[in-house]
Amino acid sequence: MRTVKIAVATVLATAALYGCSKGQEAPAQGAPPVTVATALSQQVVDWDEFTGRFEATRNVDVRARVGGYIQQVHFKDGDFVRQGQLLFTLDPRPAQAALASARAQLAQAEAQSALAKADLARAETLLASQAVSQAEFDAKKAAVQTADAALAAANAAIRARTLDLEFTRVTAPISGRVSDRRVDPGNLIGGGSSAGDILTTIVSSSPIYFVFDGSEATALKYQRESAKGAVPIKVRLQDETEFTHAGTLDFTDNAIDPASGTIRLRAVIPNANGFLKPGMYGHAQLAGAASYQAMLVPDSAVIADGPRRLVYIVAKDGTVGAKPVQLGPVVNGLRVVRSGLTPDDRVIINGQQRARPGQKVTAQNGEIKPSDAAANPAPTTAASTASSATFVNAG
Repeated sequence: MRTVKIAVATVLATAALYGCSKGQEAPAQGAPPVTVATALSQQVVDWDEFTGRFEATRNVDVRARVGGYIQQVHFKDGDFVRQGQLLFTLDPRPAQAALASARAQLAQAEAQSALAKADLARAETLLASQAVSQAEFDAKKAAVQTADAALAAANAAIRARTLDLEFTRVTAPISGRVSDRRVDPGNLIGGGSSAGDILTTIVSSSPIYFVFDGSEATALKYQRESAKGAVPIKVRLQDETEFTHAGTLDFTDNAIDPASGTIRLRAVIPNANGFLKPGMYGHAQLAGAASYQAMLVPDSAVIADGPRRLVYIVAKDGTVGAKPVQLGPVVNGLRVVRSGLTPDDRVIINGQQRARPGQKVTAQNGEIKPSDAAANPAPTTAASTASSATFVNAG
C-alpha cells in the first residue's frame, strides 16, 4: 500500500513540473543587438614621435681678455643680459699706466721722426751744392724711414694699450640668460687666452634648439620632405599633456653613426619668454606627411585575427560580415583605417562579442566621436619610433 502511494505521488509531482515548465516556456531567442556607425571621415596629419633635449643656439664661456683683479660685478645671477652689457670691471690702473707709457713712446717717436726729416731736408740742399756725399744723403733718407717705422710701432702700441684698458670692462658677448658668477670681486684672474678663468656663462634663450636622434629611414624621409618646404615639429615637456611648443626642422647631421645606425636631427623652436631651458627633456612629434582625408573607427572595433586586422560590418539585411583592413596610427582614441572600408560600411562599434560573420544581428545606430583626452604618448627611442596623428582644423 505504501509503495502505491509513493508511485502516485511521483506521477503527480512529474505532471506538476511538466505543467509549470510548459506554462513558463521562453520565447525563441532573437537576433542579438549591436551598435553600428559609419566611419568618421576627417583630415588628419601623421606624426612620428621622438624624444630629445633642448640646446641653446649659442653658448658662451665668459673670460676676460686681459688678466687682473676683479673690482666689481655688475649683474645678478640668472639675469637676462643684452649683448654689450657690462658684467665685470677689472682694476684699470695697470692698463692706464701702460697706455701712458705707450703715449710717451709715441711722443718720442714723433720727435725722432721730425728730427730725421729736418736732417734730410738739409742734406737735400747740401747735396745740390755737392757739400755732402751721396752716401751721407742716403743715410739721412734711411734715418727718416726708420723714424717713420718707429712712429708706426708707437701708434700700434697705443692701440694695443687702449684695447687692454677697454678689456678691463668685461661685457656680454651675446644676449641671453647669464649663469652665476664664478669669481668674486678681489680675486686675481688670468685672461687673454682659452686657458683663462671662466667668469660666468651665457646661453641664448630665443630661439632654442630641440635635438634628437632618428633612424636612417627617418633621415631619408625628412630630407625629402624638407625639399618641399619647412617640416613642422611640436614638442611637449615632461609635465605637459599637449604638444604646445611648435617649430620647424632645420638641420640633419652629415653622417649616420655606424655603431647605432642613427643620425642627429635638430629643430628650431621660438622661445620668446625664455621658459624652455637648455638641457630640458621633451617629447616631439614630427609631421610625417601632408594632411590627408582619413576614415577613423574606435580602436576597440578592430579585431585581431592572427596577423590580420578585421572590422565587423552589418549589411542592410542585418547579416554580419568581416572586412580585413590596413590600419594607421591612433588619433584621439580613434584608429586610422588606410584601406579596406568604404564610407557606407556600417561598422560594429559595440557588441562585437555577440556577433559572428554570417549571423543575423539587430543593428542600433550609434555615432563615432573622437576622445577629448587622448592618452599621453610613451617615450620612444630612435630604434623604435612611434607614430600618431592629429586632426586638421578645417576652420
